[in-house]
Amino acid sequence: MMDKLPEPDIWELIGFVKISPHRRQTLKALEKDYLMPSEIARLTGIRTTQASSALIDLKSKELVVCMNESAHKGRIYKITELGEDILQMIEKKQP
Repeated sequence: MMDKLPEPDIWELIGFVKISPHRRQTLKALEKDYLMPSEIARLTGIRTTQASSALIDLKSKELVVCMNESAHKGRIYKITELGEDILQMIEKKQP
């Protein structure tokens, strides 16, 4: 997936995630499971509203996808292949 993006776009996405601890925590929480915002909040210790906001941001960059978009409550999110690639790049560079 990353091979389809120009390098500047990849770095933009990395910066977009790294600049916000909530985005990063939300992306990390979705790494191994499909989750609702309330579950992300419980796992990460951030507020549900913060998790929801992070999900909106991440979705706008195609790093996550909502699996049941028409649901008013109980929306389920999963990380995309692009999201996994970006998270892997971020974590690979961490000590």
